[in-house]
Amino acid sequence: MKPISLDELISYCTENDRICPQPRAWNKMWKLLTNRHQTSSGWDPPLPLILSAWYVSSPQQKQMRLEQHIRHAEINGQLIEIANYLTSLSEDDWFHVSD
Repeated sequence: MKPISLDELISYCTENDRICPQPRAWNKMWKLLTNRHQTSSGWDPPLPLILSAWYVSSPQQKQMRLEQHIRHAEINGQLIEIANYLTSLSEDDWFHVSD
């Protein structure tokens, strides 16, 4: 069953020791988010923790940032679209605790 609520999607994203999508997949998801905009201090919602941020961010920080993106999707009426994208990823497209 595909996740249909915010809590179900967040739970799905942590099953099987998932942390977040791999950088390329995560960036693609972030670009799907509507109402992204630059602010004086960066972006809203914030950028995915990829590129140089990937190496200095903890797994917990990555999970929290992904959750911010999912919450942004819910607020902007995109929860189903983002859920469909995330659930279409293969396990290889995810960064795991053991990676």
